[in-house]
Amino acid sequence: MVAPMEVSVEAGNIDQSLWLDDDGRPRRTGTFWTASAHIITAVIGSGVLSLAWAIAQLGWIAGPSVMLLFAVVIYYTSTLLAECYRTGDPVNGKRNYTYMDAVRSNLGGAKVTFCGVIQYANLVGVAIGYTIASSISMRAIRRAGCFHVNGHVDPCRSSSNPYMILFGAVQIVFSQIPDFDQIWWLSIVAAVMSFTYSGIGLSLGIAQTVSNGGIQGSLTGISVGVGISSTQKVWRSLQAFGDIAFAYSFSNILIEIQDTIRAPPPSEAKVMKSATRLSVATTTVFYMLCGCMGYAAFGDAAPDNLLTGFGFYEPFWLLDVANVAIVVHLVGAYQVFCQPIFAFVERWASRRWPHSGFIARELKVGPFALSLFRLTWRSAFVCVTTVVAMLLPFFGNVVGLLGAVSFWPLTVYFPVEMYIAQRKVPRGSARWFSLKTLSVCCLVVSIAAAAGSIADVIDALKVYRPFSG
Repeated sequence: MVAPMEVSVEAGNIDQSLWLDDDGRPRRTGTFWTASAHIITAVIGSGVLSLAWAIAQLGWIAGPSVMLLFAVVIYYTSTLLAECYRTGDPVNGKRNYTYMDAVRSNLGGAKVTFCGVIQYANLVGVAIGYTIASSISMRAIRRAGCFHVNGHVDPCRSSSNPYMILFGAVQIVFSQIPDFDQIWWLSIVAAVMSFTYSGIGLSLGIAQTVSNGGIQGSLTGISVGVGISSTQKVWRSLQAFGDIAFAYSFSNILIEIQDTIRAPPPSEAKVMKSATRLSVATTTVFYMLCGCMGYAAFGDAAPDNLLTGFGFYEPFWLLDVANVAIVVHLVGAYQVFCQPIFAFVERWASRRWPHSGFIARELKVGPFALSLFRLTWRSAFVCVTTVVAMLLPFFGNVVGLLGAVSFWPLTVYFPVEMYIAQRKVPRGSARWFSLKTLSVCCLVVSIAAAAGSIADVIDALKVYRPFSG
């Protein structure tokens, strides 16, 4: 970690104060808008496309209610987490550059390792999930054209493997962007794309509902009967919780996003809370509209991916536009989630081998300066996630499992524990009891959702052959 550097007349570097922050690092330039773009890019991801399926499992009463409940919980715990960016004084206190740093400053001990394992395993899982999702969208573009020409009877089968390899090749290029602060433009493009495909999905859902002559679905969701047993109903309902949790997931990179915001005033925590409020409110409106209209259009038959599960076949060109937007969004979202991994490994390598020329040396390629170590290890990381994605192309199952496993520890447990430690909330007080109750309730939800998703993955593995795509 870079130590804080004194900037003063006595030190002879007063001119550097113009481009250095209080910790001696290059001055941060992030704003409310760039932070909002990062959050929206992370949150309005491919998970929005599975919400119609999730509501179909829960029904008109539980589905929207659960979605609103998750929104409230995630916004509240995100405000707690934003307070942990600085230790001590909220304006001049020591900065915590990463989620792990915040846990180390406020909790310490084995919890730091636990946090690191969960956070980075989740980020790797998201990278794999986004690789799967992008290939599904690229394959859907080809299938939409095939259905348009040959009719819906033709299965129009094709392998997703070439598309995963193509997505991986693009990510190798974009992964050479040095750090989080320099991908703000990619996040803005990705955020625009997310609104594009969400808007198209919403419009098609409305059109299909009008064409049906009414709203599909029921108050309690999919009914037990032909094709679904009572056990499957339970597992799918639990998986729906995981899907919704994944759709709102961004706490695992909140501190890293906050570290891009320019120095106070106002404090980084205040800016981050405002960005979180706007982003969660915006995404909740989109989620409610897309999920509910998708369920209204297809009822119990809602696919696990609204735009690639071919609930819609026409207009095929509009589906192509939506799926192109999904792919462009996922290119940016992949980088938003992977930059913390890249930074963690590179900081560790610099500390471990401080005099290594391989790690420090840069390669000049035209106007670009490429780090040899960054080029090698980031490319290897992308290749590994691509190969694993080719082994496990279960979009809905992976989404639910990722959301379930990461929701409690990263979104609820650590923010609550750090807030209690930082604010010295008295043990046994009403606030302490309320926060602990929230944490325990969310733990139960996470365990139940993980169980449902694991059961679904096991069923899928029974009939799947690796690399068959």
